[in-house]
Amino acid sequence: MRRRSMMLGTGAMLMGGPGAPWAAIPGLSAALPEGTRDEAVLAQLPGKKNLIKLTWRPPNYETPLEAFRTPITPNDRFFVRYHLAVIPEMDELRDWSLTVGGDAAQRSVRLTMNDLRSLPAAEVVAVCQCSGNRRGLFSPHVPGVEWGVGAMGNARWRGARLRDVLARAGIKPGAVEVAMAGADGAVLPETPHFAKSIPLDRALEADAIIAYQMNGAPLPHLNGFPARIVIPGWTATYWMKHVTSLELRSKPLDNFWMQKAYRVPRGMFPVARPFATQDTEQTSPITEIVVNSLVTNLTDGARVPAAGFDVQGIAWDNGSGIKSVELSRDGGESWKPATLGQDLGRYAFRPWSMRVQGAATGAVTVMVRATSNAGAVQPAKLVFNPSGYHHNVIQTITLAAA
Repeated sequence: MRRRSMMLGTGAMLMGGPGAPWAAIPGLSAALPEGTRDEAVLAQLPGKKNLIKLTWRPPNYETPLEAFRTPITPNDRFFVRYHLAVIPEMDELRDWSLTVGGDAAQRSVRLTMNDLRSLPAAEVVAVCQCSGNRRGLFSPHVPGVEWGVGAMGNARWRGARLRDVLARAGIKPGAVEVAMAGADGAVLPETPHFAKSIPLDRALEADAIIAYQMNGAPLPHLNGFPARIVIPGWTATYWMKHVTSLELRSKPLDNFWMQKAYRVPRGMFPVARPFATQDTEQTSPITEIVVNSLVTNLTDGARVPAAGFDVQGIAWDNGSGIKSVELSRDGGESWKPATLGQDLGRYAFRPWSMRVQGAATGAVTVMVRATSNAGAVQPAKLVFNPSGYHHNVIQTITLAAA
């Protein structure tokens, strides 16, 4: 049963058919490492349309740029990210259940999917984004999955509130964190099992859910079927896929994935709410998404009419919402506001657009920056860190006007 699961990546690669050279993949940046560009292909995983394959064991496939031209990312174009290569198959997951317990729980309980669906349903539109999105654009390059811009997606998530599930087990006064584990596993026994924790107060907020639907349909297999954790505004490392256990803890989780991985120098990225039980004097865990934006209808080097053209895109942050998106054509000396589109909620992609009139023929440089309602602004200079997290530098594209 497990051996079948391990072979998922091989089958997925074969399904992709002939590979496309990197230059033919829309939006794939020339700034990616040479090896990544050479190996990137458009390929299909089960239940998915073409995604950009970066690794196949474990499967790490990013969403192509054109899928971001609508604020909701379709399920069949949603990126796929795994740390471990043994992924349970659908038949294994249909008998899913969730264990809730821990030393800070009053009792241990087990919930079936029917139990989960019997709880009051909650819905949130939120961006799920890998902490290492755009890692491949770091200069100098850093190790890890060399993502371009597509290790993210925005969906309408529906499920039971995490706090209602935890209430089934009862919460003792000394609880500080909720640890989460899923059904995927490692090929080698010495590989640390993937488990993460979140602060108890974050778990008890109304927008933290255990989702069983994504955009009105059951979760896709490779996006966490049948249930996954959704922590809006936080990076996807906490959005546990195929979640099978929740542990109420009186002490911080101290495994590899919390103490060693997904950490940056303390204070490098401001957060609205520190993860106090996981902070040390030297480092802090990556938690909240940083403000960012992306041009979705044009790529570097695209030809545009000198008489005028449209620039369109999306912007997002950790949940304060987008206040403004601005464009500059003079290297950042002056900025003009874009028009914001439909507001699907403070955690969602916010579409924006601007009409650029009267560009001179030849090279036209456009810069884009977003500002959040909390006052955070995209930086002009990369905040470098050796793990390649939180790349949100102002995007600059050069177009050819004729």
